[in-house]
Order: sequence, then structure tokens, then C-alpha cells
Amino acid sequence: MGTLPGDEGPLLVRPERPGDEPAIAASLREAFTRPDVPENEVVEAKLVDDLRAGEEWLPRLALVAEVDGVVVGHVVCSRAWVEAFPALGLGPLGVLPGWQRRGVGRALMHSVLGAADALGEPLVVLLGNPRYYGRFGFVPASTLGIVAPEPAWGDHFQARPLAAYDSGLRGRFRYAAAFGGL
Repeated sequence: MGTLPGDEGPLLVRPERPGDEPAIAASLREAFTRPDVPENEVVEAKLVDDLRAGEEWLPRLALVAEVDGVVVGHVVCSRAWVEAFPALGLGPLGVLPGWQRRGVGRALMHSVLGAADALGEPLVVLLGNPRYYGRFGFVPASTLGIVAPEPAWGDHFQARPLAAYDSGLRGRFRYAAAFGGL
């Protein structure tokens, strides 16, 4: 548990619980709505619902950030593969706009990476901004011999080796089935 700047209560990162789904969906819609993407077309909220309904859902790696009982952020890792070997796909990570740039995303990232490491997972892969995710130890996945599902993703397709990582883990990456609907 940490404290955020201002008068807010302490930040708590905890596992997602039954009943959190509406607050998570609302926070993801708000976090990812842009002028060119209406709230009802935000794919990240639907993706989390689809992941939750699928076989690749890993409840121990679905975390919320909450302040004073209000969900202000969410992150999830789901089962993925490098060739036939298990790995993790991270995402989405969403934080309410009023809570961005206040340490919530950082707390969620450190928590989910620590939880994945404690579970003996070898590798976390994501598609995102290299400047942001580089600070958490992510590197272009291609430097580890991991091939993106879409070559055009380039250095935005990143990987973070964990303690159980073996450098022989190389090949084509495959996300959970729910990502296929994007």
C-alpha cells in the first residue's frame, strides 16, 4: 500500500474480486476514450470481459488499484505462448485520467510483474510505448528472439524476462484467443 500526492487516501493494489467488473469496465472505458474513439467503442473494456470469459484468464494476475474504495486502475496478464511454451501477455493497463501521472500505473506494473515472477512465470510480453515500459525492464521482444504476431509492431512489441526466464525461449508469440477479436 502506498500514498498518493494530495488529500486522497492510501493506494491499494489488490486482486480483482467478483463484483469489480462494472467498475473495471467503466474505468477502462474512461481511460481509453479519445476524441476519435467514442466511449461505447473502447475495445479494452470488451477485451478484459472476453479474457475473463476465456480459458487463458489468470485471476491471480488481474489486479485493481483502488483509493478510498474506488477503482482507479486495472491491469491484467493472460496466458500466452512463445511457440508451445507458456508466457504472459500483459494488457490492457488502464488508469482513470484524473489518476494518471500520479504513480498508479507504476504501482500496478510493479505489482503485476512481482506477482508473475512469484508464480514462476518466465516472460511478460506487451504491445506499448517503449519509453514508458522500458522503465520496467521491457526490451524489444525481437532482441530476445521473440517474433511479434504483426511485424509492423516493431519495437513497440516488448518483452520482460522474469527470474524463471530461459534464453532458449524463442520463436513466434501468440496472445490469448480474446486478442484475436481486436
